Amino acid sequence: MTSKASRVFLSTPHIGQQERVFVKEAFDTNWVAPLGPNVNNFEKEFCELLGCKHAAALSSGTAALHLSMILHDVQRGDEVFVSSLTFVASVNPALYQGATPVFIDSEHDSWNMDPALLVEALEDRAKKNRLPKLVVLVHLYGQCADIDPIKEACDKYGVTLVEDAAEALGSTYKGRAPGTFGESAIFSFNGNKIITTSGGGMLVSDDEAFIEHARKLATQARDPAPHYQHTEVGFNYRLSNICAGIGRGQLQVLEDRVNARRANFDYYVEHLADLPGITFAKEADWGRHTRWLTCIRLDAEAFGMDREQLRQELEERNIETRPIWKPMHMQPIFAECDSFGGRVAEEIFADGLCLPSGSLLSKQELERVVEAMHDFCPNH
Repeated sequence: MTSKASRVFLSTPHIGQQERVFVKEAFDTNWVAPLGPNVNNFEKEFCELLGCKHAAALSSGTAALHLSMILHDVQRGDEVFVSSLTFVASVNPALYQGATPVFIDSEHDSWNMDPALLVEALEDRAKKNRLPKLVVLVHLYGQCADIDPIKEACDKYGVTLVEDAAEALGSTYKGRAPGTFGESAIFSFNGNKIITTSGGGMLVSDDEAFIEHARKLATQARDPAPHYQHTEVGFNYRLSNICAGIGRGQLQVLEDRVNARRANFDYYVEHLADLPGITFAKEADWGRHTRWLTCIRLDAEAFGMDREQLRQELEERNIETRPIWKPMHMQPIFAECDSFGGRVAEEIFADGLCLPSGSLLSKQELERVVEAMHDFCPNH
């Protein structure tokens, strides 16, 4: 095997035939402008799948989180509690609003926000009479956080809970979908997610007025007047009718995509079990892990090289892998922000690696990854 072999990507889009049908309908009816029947139906069908009441299809998950913060009245000087182990898009919308993020460390079972540390942080801020405006709870890599104790803590202190389920569509928590527990929730349909609209997102809530206001803000906040009148600042955040057509087709195969990624995970577990120093991210007791990305931790001493050395060796074989997210409390941009805990996220980042996980992976590509990891393990 040489580096000239075709590339094994981390997570590619997986498009089928039904998506083409909905997109063709958009062209055939000339609904290529923003909004249209695909957008309306995508929102409706997403609600039916998720078990929520209302949804707004938007240009990205980040746009959804930004609108959520605006509508939950996050303002300059407010604090927003956020999971530390996440992608920066979970945090940036707080900065857009002039708010200050405060980071909460992970627990070991799911790598998500530690409920005990959240309680500690809320108690601390309550004593100082400056509770956060909201808590952004991230569901990481396809695994739901332990939502019940987190929601209980938020309810106790009267703090709004927003779910960042960008990576967790198709997962479950005690039989329910993520995104149905907080006051609002966001999803992402970026090109590497389990389903994609090329680029896009969704904001959901059971509050009809909340979503209607989101739709208004997402279309430049035009007032209901025959002339162009604006009484608040708006944004160009709506999803196009063409992209929504892709999303409608993708929704129909969500279970197939989840099953394919879980099968990838099972293949890795079976064929890497004999290598020392590899542990796989757990599936928490409370619900289904979609295995959006198959994540491992690597004991450098037992394996014979560290995470970064392995990543570079795999890259030489044209195999794309990715380190676990660098925790937000370690990021230069957030150096002055408070955090509660941090050691768990730091440890996961230090030795964590995401393996190729897309639902389009062939058996031959999986075999290449496994073969390479065996080749690179000095202690095997």
